[in-house]
Amino acid sequence: MDQADTLTPEQLASMIDHTFLKPFGTAADIEKLCDEALRYRFAMVAINPAETERCVALLKGSGVRAGAAIGFPLGQSTAETKAFETRDAIAKGAGEIDMVINIRALQSGEDARVLAEIADMAAACRPHGVICKVILETCYLSDDEKRRVCRMACEAGVDFVKTSTGLGTGGATVADIALMRAAVGPKMGVKASGGVRTLEDALALIRAGATRIGTSSGVALVEALRAKRRHAS
Repeated sequence: MDQADTLTPEQLASMIDHTFLKPFGTAADIEKLCDEALRYRFAMVAINPAETERCVALLKGSGVRAGAAIGFPLGQSTAETKAFETRDAIAKGAGEIDMVINIRALQSGEDARVLAEIADMAAACRPHGVICKVILETCYLSDDEKRRVCRMACEAGVDFVKTSTGLGTGGATVADIALMRAAVGPKMGVKASGGVRTLEDALALIRAGATRIGTSSGVALVEALRAKRRHAS
């Protein structure tokens, strides 16, 4: 029996990054996001940087972190822009940073450029105890490119590698999670994000090596597991 088979609803909730990254919405949407994160004790809320201060205030004292998406969703900002976004989000109270790599630079073989922006993020986050994640956007990458980014993440000392923004042409797959877990080893975090909408999806990704799940369906996932455990007992 593996971890996914024995997971409690509370343990699953603690692995979820509760997500609202739409370009539209109201203050009420953000308040609902944070209220759900507080009630279910999710790991963090994943939001656009402009919502950082609002979420930090709504989550104050709870232990649930506000996580800002940097270079989102295309990864095509300059390294200097990403570095400023990261520092600004941290200054506004972000406890986690999820940054999209420069995909085109990677595909052009400019690995040093990609490594430098990953290392800059890690260097900005580390002194403040801020968790940092590298978003690969796996749907656009070859397996070799995925492994190269994972190696860069290990070299830079980031906390997580992450599959997707959720806004690309594809999201998290079991195959990609398994590949990323093998590439980074057993200790680094691996986040599955993009298209994770059912409990079966989430558990399959956890079995493959995911330690975080990025989803806007966190409440439904936890309630589905709660119902499953009740039925089993």
